[in-house]
Amino acid sequence: MEKAFDVVVRGGTVVDGGGGAPFEADVGVKDGRIAAVGRIAGAGAEEIDARGQIVTPGFVDVHTHYDGQATWDERMQPSSWHGVTTVIMGNCGVGFAPCRPDDHDRLIRLMEGVEDIPFPVLSDGLPWNWESYPEYLDGLARRRFDVDVGSQLPHAALRVYVMGQRGVDREPATEADIAAMAALARRAMEAGAMGFGTSRTLNHRSSDGSPIATLTAGEDELTGIALGMAAADNGAGRGVLQFVSDFSDPAEEFAMMRRIVETSGRPLSFSLVQSPRAPESYKALLGYLADAGAAGLSMKAQAATRPVGVLFGLELTINPFTQNPSYQGIRSLPLAERVARLRDPEFRRTLLAEEAGDRRGFAGTQPRNWDKMFLMGEIPDYEPTADQTVAAVAARAGLDPAEVALDHMLADDGRGMLYLPFLNYASGSLDPAYEMLNHPQVVPGLSDGGAHVGMICDGSFPTTNLVHWTRDRTRGPKLPLEQMVKAQCRDTAELVGLYDRGLVAPGYRADLNVIDYGRLKLRAPQVAYDLPAGGRRLIQRADGYTATLVAGNVTYRDGEPTGALPGRLLRGAQPAPLALAAE
Repeated sequence: MEKAFDVVVRGGTVVDGGGGAPFEADVGVKDGRIAAVGRIAGAGAEEIDARGQIVTPGFVDVHTHYDGQATWDERMQPSSWHGVTTVIMGNCGVGFAPCRPDDHDRLIRLMEGVEDIPFPVLSDGLPWNWESYPEYLDGLARRRFDVDVGSQLPHAALRVYVMGQRGVDREPATEADIAAMAALARRAMEAGAMGFGTSRTLNHRSSDGSPIATLTAGEDELTGIALGMAAADNGAGRGVLQFVSDFSDPAEEFAMMRRIVETSGRPLSFSLVQSPRAPESYKALLGYLADAGAAGLSMKAQAATRPVGVLFGLELTINPFTQNPSYQGIRSLPLAERVARLRDPEFRRTLLAEEAGDRRGFAGTQPRNWDKMFLMGEIPDYEPTADQTVAAVAARAGLDPAEVALDHMLADDGRGMLYLPFLNYASGSLDPAYEMLNHPQVVPGLSDGGAHVGMICDGSFPTTNLVHWTRDRTRGPKLPLEQMVKAQCRDTAELVGLYDRGLVAPGYRADLNVIDYGRLKLRAPQVAYDLPAGGRRLIQRADGYTATLVAGNVTYRDGEPTGALPGRLLRGAQPAPLALAAE
């Protein structure tokens, strides 16, 4: 006898993504959609016991960089380990289409510099079976994934494609250049781009040190591209705008973004973090956002929900001794041999007595910022206190902070890591993030899943959002579970025009998580060597995800992939569904 449902999730506490109070219910799934929510008598071909657990929509991560990984891998890990069922890439203006054959290496070096993905990984992994952006999407559409994947048109690739070396050199775009970029943006939206991403920050540089091509793009260029998006489908308009900026003059920069939205009618979001250089400027941006919202403009911010922090270690891109002459002599040795040398008393004394060879820039200064650095433990603490810094630990033990750092990195056969929060932690707490998350025009974002493979491991943000913000925080107020689930399901989905997901309700996509909320926890970051060309990357897993479903298919059980790959390329915005009659 045919079962009434493909899957029934039984007896869980449903946190439905709408922001209302949790409630106990069964969830019935049929043909990739939620067919019923309530007390269900009919059986499922598969039954999942969710008693004592929470049931949420799948998480929608709107700020990732899987642009390369999606061309060679089926699993968008680490995001899919953390309940994410939809990812949006092409953020910050970097990506690989459109691209002429002569510019392949140029875009690889840009991604290597901006997102810390090594050149050999991208060179070996990218199939380059496209030139235009629509061809890139067509290639993705032929692939299968463990999540749904949406792509945004990257400004740097677009600018280089149209302007060549003049674009790389950040020359102002001519009227003809802008018209060409606008036409390509229109075609990209009509082919299924979710939007357009750009970068206006000096932090984004190619691996040769040159700033990103989009850094000084003029308002006329950005407006022209946005108008091209607005012209898609004969003026119906498609796509969202995504900006990252230094906000050196917050009022002027926000005013420019607001004018672009007013002129084009396209929605816009931007990255919002607390900067140590201007720790109060985020408050002004929240105020500007509120004013824009009151005026009816679709402008929102994506906030980091924990510190954006660099990890240092012997397996990673940088450690506190990378610039030391003695370490330079052993850095190319296999890890086990380096660990043996670093444990040798004579070598250790020499190393600790040395000054770094180059004290300039981030690599020369921040890896020894002992007053701001922490020891990464087996249970990560993303809101640590000042008495936990390397400097404080060393002072209590009567040791040099460099000794404490070295000993920690040598733990676990050289796999110990150090953690330096460098954004969102200027005040030594996450109170600014709490303020951002309570603003009605802010959504959680900025996980950068798929990027920063040797320095940052923030693809686990969605798990932190539940564990830290709704359950475990002790240094300030927490957030209601239903608020956080809504924020990273319904709110993020609507930000990019995905109105068919983010709610546990009849008719919506059957993207679901069954979570053992009391047992949910993050594991410590680790290093894996599973990228193309044997490339290294940071990964981080979690315990407590009993099951994750994408389009009604169980993709993960207890954190392990089932082999199901129901994820597909998303082509543009998705309309809200019509409710299905409960069976």
